[in-house]
Amino acid sequence: MWERGKQTLMIVSRRWPAVSVYVSGMSDGTLARSYGKVFNEVAVEYDRDRPAYPDALIDQACKVAGISDGDRVLEIGCGTGQLTRSLLARGLRVTALEPGDQLIGIAEESLKDAGDVELVHARLEDTQLPRESYEAVFSASAIHWVDPDLSWRKIADALAPNGTLALVQYFGLKERRSVDDQEALLSALRKHAPEIAATWPTYRDLDHTIAGVQTRRRNVADAWSWLGSYDIGRDYAADLFEDLQLTTVPTLVEHTAAELNALLGTMSFWAALSPDQRDALINENHALHERLGRPIRASTLAALVTARRSTPARRRASWKTGRGRACR
Repeated sequence: MWERGKQTLMIVSRRWPAVSVYVSGMSDGTLARSYGKVFNEVAVEYDRDRPAYPDALIDQACKVAGISDGDRVLEIGCGTGQLTRSLLARGLRVTALEPGDQLIGIAEESLKDAGDVELVHARLEDTQLPRESYEAVFSASAIHWVDPDLSWRKIADALAPNGTLALVQYFGLKERRSVDDQEALLSALRKHAPEIAATWPTYRDLDHTIAGVQTRRRNVADAWSWLGSYDIGRDYAADLFEDLQLTTVPTLVEHTAAELNALLGTMSFWAALSPDQRDALINENHALHERLGRPIRASTLAALVTARRSTPARRRASWKTGRGRACR
């Protein structure tokens, strides 16, 4: 553990032997995934206000995957290129997919001298990827916007033998130092947007988070679905990936009301609010900031989940035992 300004960072890494648990999710995943288009409408703000991903997690992903200078990787949903820049800085050759024209336009400008990158303006669902061509596939805060009925299979097919899938994202964290502030923010959401608050992702403490992922360690889709309260868990993914590992960086962040409101404006739920609801939440956050007499605190968990593409022998074995036949 170490201190950096007002942030406390601690890397916690867990590796488990290859248990599959079914995870139910939102009732209408297709509708939920359509909200991903909002990022393209606030591309400039997204690039400016969203936090970068911790270097420690990117280094760990590269270590687990055994990749370095010159290795070819795929990124799904690169946005404005935040993670892409980190991958290029490590000498990787990156093919990055992004369906948003405004987002990829910013990425093209900011990454033009950053390294060996091919930016592809397309969704994963619509892209013909070369088979077994990438040593790793990365996705940061984006995999839940892709159709899960094909995403896990398509990723596995694109990975080289023993290639690695690396998923990165920030999640809310339940922690003593920020629990009162986070409850005040959620209380305002319940008051002004109860339909959003009803489906708000669960905040868990670090031990609960680690234990929950461990329980679901045999299926990366279930593990990631549980982490973010997403509707992307699919049984068939259990036969495609193995050796799941979790690495976390808990961080205490502090925002002024203006900074917090700017960040919220780049989030998908904001697009589902009416103008009156947005104004009400903005005012609530300013009132909270004044009442506290200090920045508003929130605890986040930057999480990395990696999983290795399973061997053909294991896939054949799962079909013989009947597991594969149950996944259509």
